[in-house]
Amino acid sequence: MIFPNTQLLLTTDQSTIKPLNLLSMATALKNLSDYSDQNITRIADKRFAIVVAEWNAQVTEALYNGALQTLLKEGAREEYITRKNVPGSFELSLGAQWMASRNDIDAVICLGCVIQGDTRHFDFICQAVANGITEVGLKFNKPVIFGVLTPDTMEQALDRAGGKHGNKGDEAAITAIKMLGF
Repeated sequence: MIFPNTQLLLTTDQSTIKPLNLLSMATALKNLSDYSDQNITRIADKRFAIVVAEWNAQVTEALYNGALQTLLKEGAREEYITRKNVPGSFELSLGAQWMASRNDIDAVICLGCVIQGDTRHFDFICQAVANGITEVGLKFNKPVIFGVLTPDTMEQALDRAGGKHGNKGDEAAITAIKMLGF
């Protein structure tokens, strides 16, 4: 059975045919650090919280640096940016909720990295984090941004944390800025 958005790929030795998911190639078509300056709002008076998962710190630190530098480049004041760490990506939702509940925070950026393993743990964590972050934004009626990588390998994660595919942290910061200007 072939699913939508899937094509068949003949292996190089032409002995097997494997499904190729076209959606998994999205970052090959776009650099995460590239963005349009359309709908960029002034943010000098806006306050941001960046919630960073400590798990896969090599990746999440790079995501944080990308988000921070993008916010500063776009005019945020460093003293208006609060960083909070949580143990892992699963805890991002609660950390985001604590920050979003504050009246002095205009937007929350959640940064994490969940790398596919050999068990279904990956699926449960990714779904819980995506749903949790979405619910926090809806509950507090302010931008709460999903800046979580869900790659198959550490190499793919690093490629998206300042490597050849840009930095998801940059993309998350720009998303927060654009949502504040909505």
